[in-house]
Amino acid sequence: MSSAVDDDLWSAVGDPTRRRMLDLLLAEGSGTATSLSAQLPVTRQAVAKHLAVLDRVGLVHATPSGRERVYRVDDAQLARAVAQLSAVGATWDARLRRIKRIAEAIERSRTQ
Repeated sequence: MSSAVDDDLWSAVGDPTRRRMLDLLLAEGSGTATSLSAQLPVTRQAVAKHLAVLDRVGLVHATPSGRERVYRVDDAQLARAVAQLSAVGATWDARLRRIKRIAEAIERSRTQ
């Protein structure tokens, strides 16, 4: 993944169900579509589709285990995603500080 914000990655983690799945996988170390669906308000088939999206962007990887696939979070890809999010946050913080300074200057000019 490049240092630029990856739209596919953010589209994948933009879904609250997928974020909850990532939380569960991180907490438990691994999981299957069946085990995750038991903890989520969606069907096993829906979980499998969400896992496919997360796999496509590299946030999880699957290992076959009998008739199921065991999913684990890719720590390196997650770290890159967190770094991207931090960079985006820093950019917006700077923009908001500039907007605040402009608004304060406008307010000062009106009161003088």
